[in-house]
Amino acid sequence: MNSLKCVATLVKELSRLPGIGEKTAQRLAFHILKLPKVEAESLARSIVDVKEKVKICSRCFNITEEDPCQICRDSNRNEKQICVVEEPHDLLAIEKTGIFKGKYHVLQGSLSPLDGRGPDDIRVRELLDRLKGNNVDEVIIATNPNNDGEATAHYLTKVTKSLGVKVTKIAQGIPMGGDLEYADHVTIGKAIEGRREI
Repeated sequence: MNSLKCVATLVKELSRLPGIGEKTAQRLAFHILKLPKVEAESLARSIVDVKEKVKICSRCFNITEEDPCQICRDSNRNEKQICVVEEPHDLLAIEKTGIFKGKYHVLQGSLSPLDGRGPDDIRVRELLDRLKGNNVDEVIIATNPNNDGEATAHYLTKVTKSLGVKVTKIAQGIPMGGDLEYADHVTIGKAIEGRREI
């Protein structure tokens, strides 16, 4: 492999992706090597397109190609409900249920005191600005059921309740230590429907 520098570089780059170890990266590299050139170029172009065209929505901080994003522009969605999630893939998981018809706020992370990530490192200030500037009746906290997600939910509850807004949290059903991204849509849907005030 040392003599194939470009393959070794591809393996190294692929292994930097989350959940991809060296063996999987090697399998992917050899798969890409076997692809017809047009398919390999299409894969490469899609990666470049994502980096060039995708941006963050200035209202909800979801990923989008247009600002504001499609959900923020949708006048049929309930402006009085805001579902707060950690990452864009969490929003996508909730959207797949087809149950929630409000708006979103993507924190772009979670609080993690052990990693030195505090409220100023995620989009908490922007959420509070949205709540002060709009007639929001309910904030639904849909953070991941792990230590960082629970710490984030606790903090958000404290700061949003002081504004007089009803705060609910999605019901359990999502396993502790799990991520919304990997839960099935029925479980997520039931968690949204069974949310409770905190």
